[in-house]
Amino acid sequence: MDLFRQVATSQQNKDDKARRSAEPEPTTRRYASEVGAGYGRPLALLAIALVAILIAAPTFASRNMIQDLIFIFYMLALAQYWNLLAGYAGLVSVGQQAFVGLGAYLLFALTIFGELDPILAIILAGAFAGLCAVPTAFVVFRLRGAYFAIGTWVMAEVYRLVLAQFKSLGGGTGTSLPPAVTNGVFGIEWVKTIFDVRTPAARDIVTYWIALTLMVGTVLAVYWILRSRRGLALAAIRDSEVAAEAVGVDNFRTKFWVYVFAAIGTGMVGALIYLQKARISPDAAFSVMDWTAYVIFIVVIGGIGTIEGPIIGVIVFYLMQTYLSSYGTWYLILLGALAIVVMLFAPKGIWGYISERWGLVLFPVRRNLKVTTLEEGRKTGA
Repeated sequence: MDLFRQVATSQQNKDDKARRSAEPEPTTRRYASEVGAGYGRPLALLAIALVAILIAAPTFASRNMIQDLIFIFYMLALAQYWNLLAGYAGLVSVGQQAFVGLGAYLLFALTIFGELDPILAIILAGAFAGLCAVPTAFVVFRLRGAYFAIGTWVMAEVYRLVLAQFKSLGGGTGTSLPPAVTNGVFGIEWVKTIFDVRTPAARDIVTYWIALTLMVGTVLAVYWILRSRRGLALAAIRDSEVAAEAVGVDNFRTKFWVYVFAAIGTGMVGALIYLQKARISPDAAFSVMDWTAYVIFIVVIGGIGTIEGPIIGVIVFYLMQTYLSSYGTWYLILLGALAIVVMLFAPKGIWGYISERWGLVLFPVRRNLKVTTLEEGRKTGA
């Protein structure tokens, strides 16, 4: 019996020693987070080809198609900025129309009274919207949840009422851009010569290229942010503010810079929108329906918290507006019904359903934990 116990104990000691030798010591493990590569170079080449086709679109597309693409581009840019706030930073704003209106009004002021080129005015309008976002953030960031959403809407109304008092900009009824401004955009004369078109068509082409630049720049900027350390901080805040603070994330600073960044981009897009419209009024520029409600619809049905979602959402919204807007009230009812159906049967949106079903990711930003041993790190040169 003693001999049996000795043999069993000896065998158990050998098994424990072999197990310990097979497992790396805790001190030899290395932990790192890495972002998925997605489809890599093939997708990048496809994206470059698509952008090249869009740049050349004025050579073969009709004027109506150019105008439709301008609408799609600026709505997509607005949706990406709102998605960055709500989908990644957890800031559900119902007041982004504030920055659309501020950017648009500054464009009118700079071009009418300052006689600046509208393209330069668009850039300055974004900077002005960002400056206005600083005091706005200090007010609304004191609120949480639904109160934050209501607070952003109230601040937008304050800006609307203030700008309605400027009689030089039309007061409550608004004003229009003079032809000298709309026809004096840099590049119009060159486009008229190259494409052999009249001034209105040339103005649409220049506006189209500006809208394309803003849209592509917005998507790339959001993608770069989400793949950086700032994007990791945003994801941590979205999941749990308490946990993010515990691991060293400065919640206020992170939310603050992303709010100001979204305001700058939204202000530039707002300036572009009203450069194309050439007429502005406080009610139109600060419309919660046009510049926030529709944007929320685009993001929700497409897929909040993804870059791909707003792209799908803006296409759906454009098709519904094109073919159903003539039905009046029924158009709004159908928009609401579609949003409810998507939220019930695909809570993550259309793209979220596609991504989960087929594992498709075009803009990989999700991080995965990678565990390696010291020996594996030496082999790979890490």
